[in-house]
Amino acid sequence: MKLRWKVAPIVGATLLGACGGGEPPPAPPKPPVPAAAAVAPPGAGGPGAAPVRPLDPGAGKALPAVAYEGKNRRDPFAPVSLATEAKGINVTAAKLVGIVQGRGATLALVEGPDGVGYILKNGDALGNGRVTAITGTTVTFAVSAQPGQGPTTVTLRLVLD
Repeated sequence: MKLRWKVAPIVGATLLGACGGGEPPPAPPKPPVPAAAAVAPPGAGGPGAAPVRPLDPGAGKALPAVAYEGKNRRDPFAPVSLATEAKGINVTAAKLVGIVQGRGATLALVEGPDGVGYILKNGDALGNGRVTAITGTTVTFAVSAQPGQGPTTVTLRLVLD
């Protein structure tokens, strides 16, 4: 019994010493030095000295201009505007090639006479018309009025092969 009381404090001290764990944690990293201070020329600095500007990254040799070779493709860096591209399209010349029904909306896949495809939702404009309704097999456009005519509607039907 006496041995148990002598061993218990030794075991407890050993366990507490092991929990503290060896080396102290590393010091927090120092904040980065501003670029102006890192690029100071010799002899500059000191109290009252003017701030030194960092080196200009664009001061090196100029890179040669790169020309884009389209090979009958659209320039991917040119801005795209559906209104300007589709301005000359007549809705009656377009062809309905597909309908996509999702949870939120139904989309119409329309191909223009030039072979360019458009993905349209209700309210989108294409050439001289605006989409008013999309069903499982049709898309309806409200066509703007021509001189001497009233506004009309055009319905494109999906042709299943």
